[in-house]
Amino acid sequence: MTDKHMIPVLAGGGTRLPAHVGILTALEQMQYRVDRLVGVSGGSIVAALYARGFSTAYLKDLAFDVDFRQFRGFSLKKLLFAGGLSSGERFESWLDDQLKGATFAELDRPLHVVATDVRSGEPVIFDNANSPDFRVARAVRFSMGIPLLFTFERYRNHLMVDGSILAEDALYRRWSNDDTPVVYFRLRSNRENAEVSESRVFPLADYLTMLIRTFMTSISREYISDPYWRNTVVVETGDISPIEFAMTVAQKEDLFRRGFDTASSVIPQKLESLPMPLPAQASV
Repeated sequence: MTDKHMIPVLAGGGTRLPAHVGILTALEQMQYRVDRLVGVSGGSIVAALYARGFSTAYLKDLAFDVDFRQFRGFSLKKLLFAGGLSSGERFESWLDDQLKGATFAELDRPLHVVATDVRSGEPVIFDNANSPDFRVARAVRFSMGIPLLFTFERYRNHLMVDGSILAEDALYRRWSNDDTPVVYFRLRSNRENAEVSESRVFPLADYLTMLIRTFMTSISREYISDPYWRNTVVVETGDISPIEFAMTVAQKEDLFRRGFDTASSVIPQKLESLPMPLPAQASV
């Protein structure tokens, strides 16, 4: 049995699920044991399914088959009164069905899902310690609540939104009480311009799409501080944005290959050649 361990943090990504599946596939082929995971925003989808016990082969098929267009909505009423064009209910129902209604206590691997309280800007962490009986699909819905695209959701005294908008220090922490190395996988797009055709009749939908895409792409380019760089792996996703709802099979294959190739080439340098102490911070 391998003695190589890792806690992967699958951070961000939006709809670019194949890249995260490629990362996990590479870790398996390099014989890293993944005993727990952290998921943020789109990365929490893949992390949740893997923590439930699904194989990377199954996850690849699922990521290639799912059509994210089914989860979109356009309700001005929801936008005005709940902060987003879509409630995200269809997505949550789909994921809950995939996970067979699992709570955090029922997962095969420990999982931490990170969302943001938009009021305070602080992280809200869902896991077996904090919320054992909470449905994983609901927590993932919170974590991937892209502003304007999905409505804000209330949880206790929090107003939940996408985990990706957290400040850097809030995410980079020790995720276990031992010395298992933590590696943060972040997806970054180099897309400069959103190629969206404007409707002459009703341009608002197009303007909102461009605004959301620009916002999420800007987050993915966020500067990474020196203390965290040694624990961070950046996967370049080319011109595929975080809200690419209608990806082709070729685009999905490209994302999978980028995640796989980046993890395969960078992880040996990050983990096997260099010690990687994290900045002092409380563990979860």
